[in-house]
Amino acid sequence: MDSQAFCIVLTTTNRQENALQITQSLLSKQLAACVQSMPIQSHYMWNDEVCCDDEILLVIKTRKACYAELERELATLHSYEVPQIVQVPIVEGFHPYLAWIEHNTPR
Repeated sequence: MDSQAFCIVLTTTNRQENALQITQSLLSKQLAACVQSMPIQSHYMWNDEVCCDDEILLVIKTRKACYAELERELATLHSYEVPQIVQVPIVEGFHPYLAWIEHNTPR
């Protein structure tokens, strides 16, 4: 199994209902095998101002082959004008776990 065929996608939102909508959509469309959510505090620049917001970080486990469609789905569902959608490659991973991701993202 090629570990490098897998990735993690990160996004944030400031609304719990948006996080749940994204999570349910990605899982039901088999674009993700797992979505973890956690509260974070983000500090960033927006419209030339320093901002600080409580957000929900979504850590999405998937295959690179699903990324383009997953990105389109995130962009469609997201409440932000410019959402964070970044792919982080998985260089190494526990093969049974990667097989589980592959099994749950057959698209």
